[in-house]
Amino acid sequence: MIDRLFDMPVYGLTQREKHAVLAEEMRELTAHHRAACPPYDAILEGYGEAVPPGGVEAPFLPVSIFKLHDLASVPREAVFKTMTSSGTTGQQPSRIYLDADTARNQTRVLVKIMTSFLGPKRLPMLIIDHPSVVKDRRSFSARGAGILGMMTFGRQHIFALKDETMELDWEAIDQFAEVYEGQPIFAFGFTFMVWRYLLQALERSGRKLPFRDAILVHSGGWKKLEDEKVSNEVFKSQADALGGFGRVHNFYGMVEQTGSVFVECEAGRLHAPLFADVVIRDPLDWRECAVGETGVIQVLSVLPRSYPGHSLLTEDKGVLLGEDDCPCGRLGRTFAVHGRIPKAEVRGCSDTFSQSGSQNG
Repeated sequence: MIDRLFDMPVYGLTQREKHAVLAEEMRELTAHHRAACPPYDAILEGYGEAVPPGGVEAPFLPVSIFKLHDLASVPREAVFKTMTSSGTTGQQPSRIYLDADTARNQTRVLVKIMTSFLGPKRLPMLIIDHPSVVKDRRSFSARGAGILGMMTFGRQHIFALKDETMELDWEAIDQFAEVYEGQPIFAFGFTFMVWRYLLQALERSGRKLPFRDAILVHSGGWKKLEDEKVSNEVFKSQADALGGFGRVHNFYGMVEQTGSVFVECEAGRLHAPLFADVVIRDPLDWRECAVGETGVIQVLSVLPRSYPGHSLLTEDKGVLLGEDDCPCGRLGRTFAVHGRIPKAEVRGCSDTFSQSGSQNG
């Protein structure tokens, strides 16, 4: 059923039109996972005649359930790739089992989404990380998977960091800068790592990157930056001043729903693409919150078919900003993330690095 969505505009349906499409996909996915994943079926059976949280079309699971249980809707021999989340030291990471079709659709959807922000032309790419994080291509951390997914949108890839020491690789950067000076490039990295190991390192060195109208895409937890009182506005200003990144796009996503990411537009809002949606839930009774009301973020995605992750309750707080009314012109829901729920574990690829020193995202 998902194939029909690839012929539709990724941000061109009104929320009402999109809801009709997604509701049908969610019903089909819920029925599929109940038939193919006995533990998921047992969870829903436990509600008996009661309506489960999230509704019968797309009852949600807490995202942490993938840390505690192996949930798959395909036989073990059909698993094409296993992805792990950014669980911190001493905590069990999520394990997400992908079959070939799910992995392929993740890539196709990511292309549809990112093309809306990057354009169809692939630019020279600077990766704010080190090469060893993507060495093992059979089992990905969230960090490695994020980098590999984004590498699709660039060319002439250069890693900006040497190794686990996180020192800038000035030789590689200088060679790259010499070739593309004054031109637009594309850079990707995880938020705290971009700040700490690129922007702050540039400031300490007194050097600037020589690019013009460059694009920086970043993602990951903001907790470490919030602790350092670094706002999104300050981050963008420094990225422009030190790196020539005139366009900076944050995105919200998680390994449990890889592919269907929510990207920050030119107006500073996170957008739900055609293949996904966001609902803000009141934590007291799980009712759907209105625009402007803070609650817990629920994410929906039509992509997870090899595991029951199509409707998940996250551990993040957020607020719905509007529907079909963003100044950037993209339709659908927009929202903002307001950090972690108190007592939820710190996660996010760059937050994880800063705590453990591990390369796993």
